[in-house]
Amino acid sequence: MKFKLIMTFIKPNITDNVVDAMKKAGATGATIIPARGTGIHEAKSFFGLSIEDQTDIVVFLVEEHVVENLMNVIKKAGKFDQPGTGIAFVLPIEHVAGLESQMKIFKDQARDQYF
Repeated sequence: MKFKLIMTFIKPNITDNVVDAMKKAGATGATIIPARGTGIHEAKSFFGLSIEDQTDIVVFLVEEHVVENLMNVIKKAGKFDQPGTGIAFVLPIEHVAGLESQMKIFKDQARDQYF
């Protein structure tokens, strides 16, 4: 099996929507990391201190064959048609360990896609 890593950088107020939608679409889990970030717009300041926007990094390790569908789910649930809501991208994965408990789910998803 081949895996991909979907990384999303989204506003915390839509994190739950994205994770819930992804689970309904077949993702078996997510890792959520609170972060701060800045974009093309100048950071706001308060008494001379820079205030950066809060962001959640949400990571999904998924099988290669479901990536396109899951990216569409992220775009819709994350409201990516609106500016400043987030970004998502996919990275290749070379080796994976620790997924033994989920392998049956991955195999069932692969079988369902082709039949």
